[in-house]
Amino acid sequence: MAQRRASRRRVETVASGVAELVPDPDRDTAWTLLLDGAPQSHVDLADPTHLEFEYVRRMAAAIDLAAPAGRPLRVLHLGGGALTLPRYVAVTRPGSAQRVVEIDGPLVELVRQALPLPAAANIRVRVADARAAVEGMRDAGYDVVVLDVFAGARTPAHLASAEFAEQVARVLDPAGRLIANVADGPPLRYARAQVATIRAALPEACLVADSAVLRGRRFGNLVVVAGRTPPPVAELSRRAAGDWFPGRVETDLDRFSGGASPVPDATAVPSPLPPEGLFGNRK
Repeated sequence: MAQRRASRRRVETVASGVAELVPDPDRDTAWTLLLDGAPQSHVDLADPTHLEFEYVRRMAAAIDLAAPAGRPLRVLHLGGGALTLPRYVAVTRPGSAQRVVEIDGPLVELVRQALPLPAAANIRVRVADARAAVEGMRDAGYDVVVLDVFAGARTPAHLASAEFAEQVARVLDPAGRLIANVADGPPLRYARAQVATIRAALPEACLVADSAVLRGRRFGNLVVVAGRTPPPVAELSRRAAGDWFPGRVETDLDRFSGGASPVPDATAVPSPLPPEGLFGNRK
């Protein structure tokens, strides 16, 4: 059985590096996508509501709370990977109109071939740079924007600036939400600056993450939920606390930011590299 699973492993060179599709040893219909060894996505083709990575579950919880259950949403996904969250939304909110922007064309083709989307899913994938795509979009066209872009294991600098955050705010409906994945570790300089940058455009926000990550004790993912109206903190807190890997919600973002200023294009930097060996024990 182990040999059969290993033989299903697929390795291809794509525009952003070496992509690997690795079968999940515990779920017959599930796969993990890695890029240059860093886990990017996990997909169960038979059950798109199964979300393996804890930060993805936190992002999904924020999507769940963006509107009453089952109501279709207009969702823009910046960063595609294996299309985990678009598949989730297609199942949990049938009829949603979803657009995905992914810069890596060969990766898109690999995912389409190896991990095909359901025929009824209204998911359009565009091969383009996320910022260039957003700058060409109309105002207020989306209820939710999901920002989860990584070149290898780092978010590019041009997607971490105040000018880009303003463009994201522009394409959001006035009641819409940005849900952003920010990866950082001690002393959280990048995350603090990103919170200040996002809040300059979308001031009503909170963070959802593991307590150790929020306290700057280890590297990890912080999910920013931001908009022009207050986020659903009580329900986000309940879901985070009840997760397989419990997290918490941080609402005092003035304190968290510690006086950090919004970052303009001129001084924006990529997110930090994860510590060496961080992904060694992941599927």
